[in-house]
Amino acid sequence: MGKKYCTAIVLAAGSGKRMGTKIHKQYLLMGGRPVLYYSLKAFQDSELIDEIILVTGRGEEEYCRSQIVELYGISKVTQIVTGGNERYHSVWNGLKKVRPGYVYIHDGARPFVDEAIISRAYACVEKDRACAAGMPVKDTIKIVDDAGFVQETPTRSKVWLVQTPQVFETELVVSAYAQLMEDEEKTIEAGGRNPGAQPPVTDDAMVVETVLGHPVRLFEGAYENIKITTPEDMEMAEVFLKRKC
Repeated sequence: MGKKYCTAIVLAAGSGKRMGTKIHKQYLLMGGRPVLYYSLKAFQDSELIDEIILVTGRGEEEYCRSQIVELYGISKVTQIVTGGNERYHSVWNGLKKVRPGYVYIHDGARPFVDEAIISRAYACVEKDRACAAGMPVKDTIKIVDDAGFVQETPTRSKVWLVQTPQVFETELVVSAYAQLMEDEEKTIEAGGRNPGAQPPVTDDAMVVETVLGHPVRLFEGAYENIKITTPEDMEMAEVFLKRKC
């Protein structure tokens, strides 16, 4: 069986409130180039990836096209899609454009995705249809109650930090998201929740797990595959970048 068509949805619609800057985190310069450039370049250079769909914030489409995609020659970007109120809305906007095969969903603020991670993801999704990058935690984790008291200490070997890319058989994840969006619309119409308030899911794996009850396998990402969220993350990313150069 030949290689399936692979689409990478790269999410760049976040506002980056915790970064404390007027410029959204994915557009901050790192090593002289926007943070977003690095993940796009990784998918551009991968022989496994056939197409990139870039999801941006409203009003940022032309900036991304001219100042990132065209400037750096990211020719696999075939579509630039406007994101939604929440991350899962943005993912859904991208998923509506994908072709059958496999889809990689990746946060544009994770600049250190590389070919090794992309390849491990492909091997995993071929076998299990739904998978996500992650790494075992290094620290002991405590589950606490609302008052901050410890309720449980999970076995550390069974606790992972989940990352992106999260990779799925296209039909599977589109079906899960379609049901999620339908359920959300019904809830809002019934007056149960305002649009975008209290997001029901926090990552793509959770959509597939909760909506379809389909198991998601974790594969090894990398400890360097951090998401840039705070100024401290940016400092760490600069160190990782210098190490790679």
